[in-house]
Amino acid sequence: MAILVDENTKVLVQGITGGFGGKHAKLSLDYGTNISAGVTPGKGGQTFEGQVPIFDTVSQAANETGATVSAIFVPPPFAADAILEAVDADLDLVIAITEGIPVMDMMRVKAALKNSKTRLIGPNCPGVVTPGTGENSHGGCRIGIAPGYIHKRGNVGIVSRSGTLTYEAVWQVTQLGYGQSTCVGIGGDPINGTSHLDVLKMFNDDPETEAIIMIGEIGGNAEAEAARWAKDNCKKPIAGFIAGATAPPGRRMGHAGAIVGGEDDTAEAKKRILAECGIAVSETPSDMGRTLLEAWGK
Repeated sequence: MAILVDENTKVLVQGITGGFGGKHAKLSLDYGTNISAGVTPGKGGQTFEGQVPIFDTVSQAANETGATVSAIFVPPPFAADAILEAVDADLDLVIAITEGIPVMDMMRVKAALKNSKTRLIGPNCPGVVTPGTGENSHGGCRIGIAPGYIHKRGNVGIVSRSGTLTYEAVWQVTQLGYGQSTCVGIGGDPINGTSHLDVLKMFNDDPETEAIIMIGEIGGNAEAEAARWAKDNCKKPIAGFIAGATAPPGRRMGHAGAIVGGEDDTAEAKKRILAECGIAVSETPSDMGRTLLEAWGK
């Protein structure tokens, strides 16, 4: 089953005519993703790669193609409005890849999401991949910027704040002979649409997902919140990794949300909480896959 998306999901790309959006839309098409439409204001009526129709608005694209999911490759000053346009069009899922969206803009988006059916993944995230069953996992659904070839269809769900650590966990699981059900990069911004806890709940309810890797980092309490829920509600084995163990307190490290503001924000505190909640903690990113297999009894 996987979660969020599968090979039948119809996807539209906001910003498909930009260099970055176009590059990754093409990679998703090559992967087998059902890219049904593109949206760039003023370029309606054109096509992308000679096969994907481009529309001026999200509502036009959704109404004419049946797309239910949007990938956003729109520059930071305009990205929040792009998300809100997708929300207004009643899309099921919006995946915002854009990094650097102003916090005030995301506060507006967060308020709008409360009264909508739309789920937001991101922003500042690598996206979502549900691998297919073909060679190099071809035929699945790749939305965002993750390298498709490292994925393999299987039973491990992966959720991460870090993009590159998502890829590292995916590659380790693949190299160990196991595959992924769905991989979700939730992004490293302080205000995002979907949390570790949200994704853990989905993986817990998904019969295809048998084990989970959860990757977090310093800053905030999202990982601790998810771990405490998992202790009481999730029977599936979970391996965790927390990045930022050597980060100095009070200094932002890479992600806008990765800043230690209190004792419970540190890597050591989060690792302790995860371990207390029965999650197998990997001390280094190179051991995430093996840590999961040990917890899984494989």
